[in-house]
Amino acid sequence: MKAVILAGGEGTRLRAVTRGAPKPLVELLGRSVMEHLLLLLRRCGCTQVCAALGYRAQTIMDALGDGAALGVGLCYRVEDTPLGTAGAVKNCADFYGDEDFLLLSGDAVCDYDLGALFRRHRESGAAVTVALRRESAPLRFGLAVTDGDGEIRGFVEKPDWERVVSDRVNTGIYVLSPRAMAAVPDGAPFDFARDLFPLLLRRGEKLLGAEMDGYWRDIGTPLSYYQCCVDALEGRLKLDVPEAFRPRAGTPGHRRPPEETAATAEVACRDRAAAMGALSSLMLEMGADFTDGIRVPLPAGEVHIRPRADRSAISVSVRAPDAEFAASLALSAGEIIRALNL
Repeated sequence: MKAVILAGGEGTRLRAVTRGAPKPLVELLGRSVMEHLLLLLRRCGCTQVCAALGYRAQTIMDALGDGAALGVGLCYRVEDTPLGTAGAVKNCADFYGDEDFLLLSGDAVCDYDLGALFRRHRESGAAVTVALRRESAPLRFGLAVTDGDGEIRGFVEKPDWERVVSDRVNTGIYVLSPRAMAAVPDGAPFDFARDLFPLLLRRGEKLLGAEMDGYWRDIGTPLSYYQCCVDALEGRLKLDVPEAFRPRAGTPGHRRPPEETAATAEVACRDRAAAMGALSSLMLEMGADFTDGIRVPLPAGEVHIRPRADRSAISVSVRAPDAEFAASLALSAGEIIRALNL
């Protein structure tokens, strides 16, 4: 089983977190997102991986090397000019050859059983199998419309509410057959959702929608990245994490290391009360306490957000066991406040 990872995007919306680094290298509990994806693939039995690169390709190659440290064989293909999602994968044709292969995006984190997805694809005979998840507010995502047999009959890209006709979100995780990729032109911009999938449907090809069990999140924005960090710390997202982030013996589900590192950030704003009100609404479902500003508990530490009394600003304080993680989380929370534009 082979896999391709799309890792060429610049990640403009996540710049406050990446600070100019390639988005696939943003850290999530001690490892980069790309490392987590490679470890997931290895657990699912996939050890041959090709990364399709663009923005700061050499930085990614220097960080990950040949993948041996993670138990996979990793190679790279670099776009000279932007080719779109499908075009970037076609640029890896010499890697996947005449085999079905998995495709993942470096923009998202999941803990799906990708081996089961691959087997379901092979059994179905589909040209493409798309991993789907249900989402109650799917406005930021592409949607798939499926029939009673799970075959995809159409796609709707990032609809407003008047165009929401499904709750099944396209996760960007695919199993692709060579005959599907044969429809992608060489060396020309071509996208999966906009170009290839509609073309395959018009040709009568079978596109299978597979609803997945487990966790998936697009981390393309600071808010989504921050929530992903919380989900991973609280165990909703299952990751192979370094020892420092694992629960201590005798305290299942809760980790309290002997020392914690604090990091702070301060954000100027025009209306502290309105900003805090907006933040409170965002964090109601995260177990926040509102008796002293906003305190969001972590298994080891907390995020504490409160208005400054002496100036028109809001301060963010993060306690966590790792200094770099604490600083990154404080910066992300600060960027969320700026995004509220208050």
